Amino acid sequence: MLAERLTEYAHRPDVIVLALPRGGVPVAAQVAARLGVPLDVFLVRKLGVPGHEELAMGAIASGGVRVINTDVTRALRIPDEVIDRVAEIEARELERRERLYRDNRPFPGLENKIVILIDDGLATGSTMRAAARAVREQHPSRLVVAVPVAAGDTCEALAREVDAVVCAFTPEPFHAVGQWYEEFSQTTDEEVRELLARANRQPAMDRS
Repeated sequence: MLAERLTEYAHRPDVIVLALPRGGVPVAAQVAARLGVPLDVFLVRKLGVPGHEELAMGAIASGGVRVINTDVTRALRIPDEVIDRVAEIEARELERRERLYRDNRPFPGLENKIVILIDDGLATGSTMRAAARAVREQHPSRLVVAVPVAAGDTCEALAREVDAVVCAFTPEPFHAVGQWYEEFSQTTDEEVRELLARANRQPAMDRS
């Protein structure tokens, strides 16, 4: 469904799909294959509220970008030192995954590229917002956020920060991304590595 909403980008040499690991990788692999464009990953880590880690108080991304959800931190009165401590832990995990997933492959140049950022869904949007801001710093010609399911207000908010937002399904009420999947098991590191390896074995303009 998501790939069908992105057909204008199919088989273009200036397009690249970047997945947000881990859950975004299976979605992005399908989209990239359908569009016949390269697939890679962009590392972002959610900053979960201590004791309620599924609730995002922000996110960090490659390049030292940090985005804080001030609505959450103010409402829960989370002090800066707690945010810093969580960010430090997540930064170590981000670095570990960078080494694991990239296998020493250089990060693709994004300047003057059309970048399609894909995740499995958007709730608060903190993780995607961090990714979008980090990608912007690499000067793509166009930045598109694309997800299968999302909260409608999150899509509207992100649309002010990127060139286009494609949300295939925006149910109301929206409670959680996983609620809208028949299968939402945790994607493993090995699955991510296999999907990336499979994508890199295929010629960029010969994916179907």
